[in-house]
Amino acid sequence: MLSASELAGSLARDAEAVCRHYLSAGRRAGNYWIVGDVENNKGRSLYVHLTGPRAGRWTDAATGQYGDLLDLVRETCGLVDFRDIAEEARHFLSVPQPEPASSRRSGDGGYAVDRPAAERARRLFRMTQPLAGTLADSYLRKRGILRTSEFTALRFHPSCYYRDLMTGRATSYPAVVAAVTDAAGAITGVHRTWLDPDGNGKAKVENPRRALGGLLGNAVRFRFPASAPIPVMAAGEGLETMLSLAAVMPGMPIVAALTANHLAAFQLPPGCRRLYIAGDADAAGRRGIAGLSRRAQALGILPLVLAPALGDFNEDLRWLGPDRLTAQLREQLVREDVVAFLPA
Repeated sequence: MLSASELAGSLARDAEAVCRHYLSAGRRAGNYWIVGDVENNKGRSLYVHLTGPRAGRWTDAATGQYGDLLDLVRETCGLVDFRDIAEEARHFLSVPQPEPASSRRSGDGGYAVDRPAAERARRLFRMTQPLAGTLADSYLRKRGILRTSEFTALRFHPSCYYRDLMTGRATSYPAVVAAVTDAAGAITGVHRTWLDPDGNGKAKVENPRRALGGLLGNAVRFRFPASAPIPVMAAGEGLETMLSLAAVMPGMPIVAALTANHLAAFQLPPGCRRLYIAGDADAAGRRGIAGLSRRAQALGILPLVLAPALGDFNEDLRWLGPDRLTAQLREQLVREDVVAFLPA
């Protein structure tokens, strides 16, 4: 099996073909491929080196994003888990897929036969425990998020497998594990936040947050009834951002789509009339909001953007407090939703 660096190197050796496939709206200009952004829009902001020692390296001058061609595959395809990114890259390169191995480490820290990502995600979630009284509960409380035991989508894993994608080194850390579900409530994936065992926030690793399984169209759901219509709801990217809103809006159905691309692709429930979208200030966040807003409008749903006072709603909750956060939301919600979802 090729490593991440080997896959990126293989893609870079045929950088123009990669660009023509994934960034077809662009064009070659000298030794560069020029396009608008990672979403393959027309423009000149993003440029990819096609030759020389930096072949395959790219930068988006408008957003500050950069990386190699494996990063580009991730962004253009809206992928999150490295396994899915590598599979897409191998498919492009026509590299044979690795054979299943009975001794391959599974995502939950044990050994198992190779499984589809969604099945591995469900197995991992079955091995978790309730959040109350755990290190995960303490971590979220320090982030200002209380009463987490009411959210059945959140669980705790005391020793969740973690692999460094660059070195291949494997270890384990305690983790918050969130279930990603489809419209019917079936688990299609999980999101993991690895924690420092000593209680000092997130684990000191390169990427302490990762998702596994099927995210496209799905999300981590809070207060979503299985069968009842959902006329009003809130959606956003980050888990802690949406948990912060859930903390001050009792009864509001809320989803965390986990990335900007997946926010734009979230499948809105039947009967939804009004959608609040939690704003993220970065360029990717704005694109996610715009994409979901367009889809909502096409379905006859009114999209309304909720803006934080600081960097995000978890910062608002922690630094301004729940009362200030509630007050600023009161100014942004439709009047009937203020009555229905905010404390008097």
